[in-house]
Order: sequence, then structure tokens, then C-alpha cells
Amino acid sequence: MTVLDTVRARLVGAYGTEPQEASVTFLGAAPIRVLRFVDPGSDLVRYVTLGCSAEPMGDPSALVPDPAGPRAELAMSLRGGVDGVVRALAVLAAAPAVEGLVLAEGALVDLGEPLWPWAAFTAVVLREPEVPDVELDGDAAPVRVLRAVPVTHTEAAWVRLKGADELEAAWREAGVDVTDPARPAVNPGRTG
Repeated sequence: MTVLDTVRARLVGAYGTEPQEASVTFLGAAPIRVLRFVDPGSDLVRYVTLGCSAEPMGDPSALVPDPAGPRAELAMSLRGGVDGVVRALAVLAAAPAVEGLVLAEGALVDLGEPLWPWAAFTAVVLREPEVPDVELDGDAAPVRVLRAVPVTHTEAAWVRLKGADELEAAWREAGVDVTDPARPAVNPGRTG
């Protein structure tokens, strides 16, 4: 079973349903699939990338990637679903192969454009996974399915200044539902 088959099987097991699937292709990079899981017990829709973890992250110019390098996929949960986010998630998941970016917990990744049409969010902050790491055979590092939480310009500036943990604390204090695609930004000048 390939790495992607192993990750997909773990995701289906964790979310308990077969997903819908879309594929986005980038010039010079392997396609990134985005799986759409609908939670039958709520209005929550989870979008999870599949393709980023096929190779370890690291220096894209290396002739042979370090097999023990970190591997990741991204998951975003949105109430009611916003299928326009598929392209943005695929771009984020392709960044390690295209730009050499290493996706890790606490990282801020800014696209500089709305994550979906009409969105106030232009970036994501990567947080701890919802599902346990996917263990792989041999020396390969496990795959982390990091939560990609949408953030506004103001919140991205806060992450740069104070860190992702401080922003998450502010969300909790303000009672912000980060899965609400229409939620307001937390204002660091008023909450911190």
C-alpha cells in the first residue's frame, strides 16, 4: 500500500464515511487531491488534502529527499462547507514540493488572496491534528494531518507578533467558532 493509500484509509476510518474527491494539478508537481468529508451528525464539512505526504518535506532541490523528513497533509473544517476552498487548500499542500516550505504546527501560511470567493481569510495557521499521526513503514516519518485554521490579515499579524498559541487563546476567550466561514476576526488590540 502506498503512503497516500495508507493516509486515505486512516482518514476514512477516522471520519467514518467515504469522501467526495476533487483533484488539482500544478505544473511541475504531482496532483493534490482534496477529500470532502461530511459529518452526518452536524453541519461540519472537513476538507483534507491528499498528496502532500507522498514525499518528505525539505529541500526541493535535493536529488534524493531524506526519507525520514517530515510529512504532512492539511485539514480544514467549515460549518456548512465552502467548496471554493478546494483550490486554496491544494495550493497550500503543494507548497512543500513547489517552494520547499515545511508545514509544521504553529506555522502561518499566507496566500495573499482570499481562501475562497468572498472570504475575509487570506492565510491559515497550522494547529495540532484532529486525527492521530499516520504511522508508515520503515524509516519514514509519520504523516501529521495538521488543522489549517483560516485567519484574517489582522489575525495573521497577531500570529507574527505573538504566536499561534496566543491567537488560539484569544479565540477561546472571545468564544470564536473558527469553523464558521463568516466569523469576524479577533482584534488583538481589544482582546489581548
